[in-house]
Amino acid sequence: MAGLSPQVTNIIIILGMMQVSKRIPFEDPNVLNMVRALYVASNLIIAGIYLYVQMQINKKKDLTTLKYVEPAPMGSSEEGKLVTTTVHAYDSQQIKSSFRSQLMGLAMMTFMHLYMKYTNPLLIQSIIPLKSALESNLVKIHLFGQPASGDLKRPFKQAAGLMAGLQSGPAQSDKKAVEAAERAGRGGVKDE
Repeated sequence: MAGLSPQVTNIIIILGMMQVSKRIPFEDPNVLNMVRALYVASNLIIAGIYLYVQMQINKKKDLTTLKYVEPAPMGSSEEGKLVTTTVHAYDSQQIKSSFRSQLMGLAMMTFMHLYMKYTNPLLIQSIIPLKSALESNLVKIHLFGQPASGDLKRPFKQAAGLMAGLQSGPAQSDKKAVEAAERAGRGGVKDE
């Protein structure tokens, strides 16, 4: 699956796990508790990965200045805003966003399982978020030690998902776009 995009592999995993979950006897309390334990363990592993990445970000404390033009909100007639920050602040903001995303998924899954009594998604949600966490740019840089160049160059490109056409374009970090935004006087306040 090395040549496939993460979205395609997610669909393959979801379809496969849906077939597997049909054969699992969730009515048996022991089986249900084991699947719940798998889900909790998966979320604890993800939290551990994110905490480790956060520690690495704080340990490196890279104060290299990062300038990019944040795209304007969709449907807005205004132009993008210039953002001047540091690599440390950018990475910290990105890892907090990842934590927030994980907690939202955990809350939704808890609601679906405890209130609506859905059990099949527990199995799928034990695998997909862990896979996504391991594929994230910050984990590749700070956990696996890959250099921050190419696709891992900051600001990170947004993953092309199903709703990518509806969103505004990617953040621009090329010199021409940054200089144009500086001349136009859009933004420029340094985030700390």
